Amino acid sequence: MNIIKKREDIPVVVTAFGTTAKAFKTYEKMDAIFKRELPEQPVFWAYSSRMVKHAMKRNSNIDIKDPAEVLLMLKEKGYSWAVLQSLHLIGGHELHRLASEGNRVDIRLSLGLPLLSSPEDYMETARAMESIFCGINPATHTSGASAKPKARSAVVLVGHGTDHPTWTSYFALEAIMRDVYSTDSIFTGVVEGFPEMEVTVQRVKQAGFSKVLLVPFMLVAGVHFQEDLTGDEDSWQAAFEKQGIEVSAIGDGLGMLDGISTIFVRHIKDALDVIPL
Repeated sequence: MNIIKKREDIPVVVTAFGTTAKAFKTYEKMDAIFKRELPEQPVFWAYSSRMVKHAMKRNSNIDIKDPAEVLLMLKEKGYSWAVLQSLHLIGGHELHRLASEGNRVDIRLSLGLPLLSSPEDYMETARAMESIFCGINPATHTSGASAKPKARSAVVLVGHGTDHPTWTSYFALEAIMRDVYSTDSIFTGVVEGFPEMEVTVQRVKQAGFSKVLLVPFMLVAGVHFQEDLTGDEDSWQAAFEKQGIEVSAIGDGLGMLDGISTIFVRHIKDALDVIPL
């Protein structure tokens, strides 16, 4: 039995990491955009973190499903195809694991690409983040379509990092962000891997900036990540302040920006388009 008769029948399985309160707020916002832009498409959510899955069951008796469980459910309902859309920002080990997990289920899959997968994605991500540059810290940033940080004030995008070959994505991001905003005051760094905190701090200092805005380059900026940015003496904020650089930071991750969800919608549509019917 195959209940797929037209492209709009193909289910989309959106795969996120976990379901903390802050993450759920972000996912709710993204889900609303997905359903608005894909009104006839059945959209399901799956969560890849086994730790979160077990914690939700233990603490709240809530049984959230991982990607394989959702795909198996769809298979049992008669679906022969599904789009498996990750919410990863870059390709890497986790994306490969997701694909492997999906392939354990006897259902044909079209894998939606991560946020940053093409030059167009990088440029759209840069434009989606305009409000961060012109609205978060009005004392040190200009506004308007050509918004860019004023001289002597740097913006540092801090990602999770990876030892996968896609670690170079962070440097590509920096280069394209600088090009889009016609500035040399945007830097990237990561919590794990390269370019690590010490390297980024020295780059900012040597460039002569006296202020810095820390921006979490993650879909959801959870508690642990915020502690890495602005927490104890080992945080990014402390490292910059030790160099005499004034620090401000924002708390929300990229998932709260509508333009980021729009990129994922495009990737979902691309994944749907390659499915033969």
